[in-house]
Amino acid sequence: MPWKPSAPDEVPTLGWYALDWISENLAAPAKMDYEPMVPYREQEDFILRWYEIDPTTGRFKNQRGLIGRPRGWGKSPLLAAIAALEGLGDVLFDGWDADGQPVGRPWSTVRTPLVHIAAVSEDQTRNTWQPLLEMLREGPVIDNYRGLDPLDTFVVLPKGRIEMITASARSTKGAPVTFATLDQTEEWVPSNGGPRLAQAIRTNAAKNGGRTIESPNAFIPGENSVAEESAAYASAIREGRSRNTDLLLDHREAPADTDMSDRESLTHGLRVAYGDSSGHPDGCVLHDPPCAPGHVDLETLIARIWDPTSDVQVVRSDFLNQITHASDSWISQPEWSACLDVDAVLSDGDPVVLGFDGSRGRARGKADATALIGCRVSDGLLFEVRVWEQPDGPAGKDWTPNATEVDVTVQQCFERYKVVGFYADPSGWTEHIARWESRYGRRLKVRATQGEPISVWPRGKTSNVGHAVEAFHSAVVNGEVKHDGGPTLGRHILNARRRATRTGYLIFKAYPDSPEKIDAAYAAVMAWKARLDALAAGLTTVRQKRVRKAVIG
Repeated sequence: MPWKPSAPDEVPTLGWYALDWISENLAAPAKMDYEPMVPYREQEDFILRWYEIDPTTGRFKNQRGLIGRPRGWGKSPLLAAIAALEGLGDVLFDGWDADGQPVGRPWSTVRTPLVHIAAVSEDQTRNTWQPLLEMLREGPVIDNYRGLDPLDTFVVLPKGRIEMITASARSTKGAPVTFATLDQTEEWVPSNGGPRLAQAIRTNAAKNGGRTIESPNAFIPGENSVAEESAAYASAIREGRSRNTDLLLDHREAPADTDMSDRESLTHGLRVAYGDSSGHPDGCVLHDPPCAPGHVDLETLIARIWDPTSDVQVVRSDFLNQITHASDSWISQPEWSACLDVDAVLSDGDPVVLGFDGSRGRARGKADATALIGCRVSDGLLFEVRVWEQPDGPAGKDWTPNATEVDVTVQQCFERYKVVGFYADPSGWTEHIARWESRYGRRLKVRATQGEPISVWPRGKTSNVGHAVEAFHSAVVNGEVKHDGGPTLGRHILNARRRATRTGYLIFKAYPDSPEKIDAAYAAVMAWKARLDALAAGLTTVRQKRVRKAVIG
């Protein structure tokens, strides 16, 4: 997600108090002599948004936070500072002052504060624990708060404690947590108990009115890590599929087209990923005027990236913070992101083709999605017409896509655009597709098969499927595809796994009962195949000639 500065002066937040408290009480870690802990400007922005108050309810707008940055950016010290603040500072909303600004009070006025520094191993907890101890032992806070005692394995607060917690801790369940940090959640996977630990911590915090922040590096899709689950939750919020909107997501990565073999491109990508912590002599690339150089030596990172023993996927994840791909992914996120055209505009009357993949329900109540994807013939711009997905919770019980809505959406496409091709998988929708062929077949300039203008191959039955899948993949890798950033289409594309069959490579879910859908990916494959057929038929050339003739006349 691109970094966008907020306008914190326009919203009520306890963040201004938080920033003052941190710099006045905590020492900057890893310094020879005492220096106050002063967050970078982008860290300030996160804190301001984290403590934002909803003026209508007097509650924090976000109950969960996620800050995703590359290794060495400074996530752990930032979380350590917030953990100290949550244990000692006035961070509970307590009304408004005479100027209409929010004021707070400490947790200790309502319950005994318990702060957890959590990870799946003791080594991981020390990423946050070590800077926390330095901040407390060497900062003015040790004198400002009587009874504060930062011990090696836990911190005694004037009232309450700060503790390290791992997946093996027996005391996690039911602990009265008021705040918790979850570090390196890209490594919290089912095999080490990470998701179970995260659920327990969040449940404990919610019961006590507390909140949690996690700080992952880029995750590997398909590992089912806590970071991946949080990204899916954020996607559901953006797409309007979640009733909750309580997650503050702040993830930034290098541009998708960063060329790791080109020094200039790689340096720029690192400057974007590391932001204010970048040690580039020209300062940061986030602000104008730029912030002063930060603590991260980019030349050292470049040398590590160019080390022939370095794994490309690992260094992209660690240093560019790019969410790449699972080992069997069909298309990686950098590849798909590189095809984004943020300036794309669709106009009425544009020649387009459509791809449709439908679902009429599956066993055990887990319905596949139904997707209608368009592609502009002239430039290969893919766009998400609509994707119907089973809602979460009770609303999704016995769900099937509304066939009338689907039919109306198809009709609207034919009314708005010049639809020259329409390829649809007939599985479960044979009757509807037959009606579409009767209604629209004569308008189509390219036909799926000799006898049926719309109905294409049943998935996996002929080698044509594999050819179309490979053609789409090649077009993405070579930059021939463009897309408008449709979130559901992108999610389905990145969910798809590439596997060999007797008829070539096809795309599948990660496993048969996976809740992660890929139907829009198949619809995009069909739309792209229709576009290639339209180009082969010379349809774009014909349209251009007609326009030119009309202008001359």
